[in-house]
Amino acid sequence: MDYGKAVKWYRMAAEQGSADAQFALGVMYGKGDGVAQDYTEAVKWWRKAAEQGFAPAQYNLGKMYQEGQGVPQDHLEAVKWWRKAAEQGYADAQFALGVMYGNGDGGPQDYQEAVKWWRKAAEQGDVDAMRNLGIFYLKGKGVPQDLVQSYFWSSLAASRGSGGKYNNASNTRDRIAKLLPPEKLVEAQRMTREWEKSHPRK
Repeated sequence: MDYGKAVKWYRMAAEQGSADAQFALGVMYGKGDGVAQDYTEAVKWWRKAAEQGFAPAQYNLGKMYQEGQGVPQDHLEAVKWWRKAAEQGYADAQFALGVMYGNGDGGPQDYQEAVKWWRKAAEQGDVDAMRNLGIFYLKGKGVPQDLVQSYFWSSLAASRGSGGKYNNASNTRDRIAKLLPPEKLVEAQRMTREWEKSHPRK
């Protein structure tokens, strides 16, 4: 790919108000592809796209606020932009929002809100959200303790995860399998199979 040429065309479209191009130009500045890496410029273009309701840009802008790259760190601003993207169904933002609520960053700690957003992300196949739901059901955080649900989400996370994500989720799954009575384990495995059938992998 000719990054220099790509930057030129993205910039022309971005200056005419194309949210797609504004987002892409922000990515180029964020990575330093075809231009000098410049987080301030990345933020500038992502903000333009985010203000037009472009969910990936809203997510990236929230991430910059969370990390304090190109802007001063501001968890409230991160939550604001992630919420906008999350409400449009953007799974990465839903997961990130859940983490913020789970940790109490940018507002009061709220495990129920964390679970709510992780469930939305998990329904879209987000492995990290599945794993977190498994742990919260095991510990009874934000939901009543439920070992069947804990096994269910941990098993899904393991089946879709790889590397460290697989190891973490499978360890939780195997631990819970030992705690479940045999008939409950069969029920949890049936739920997992049915969910997999109704949520084909992309």
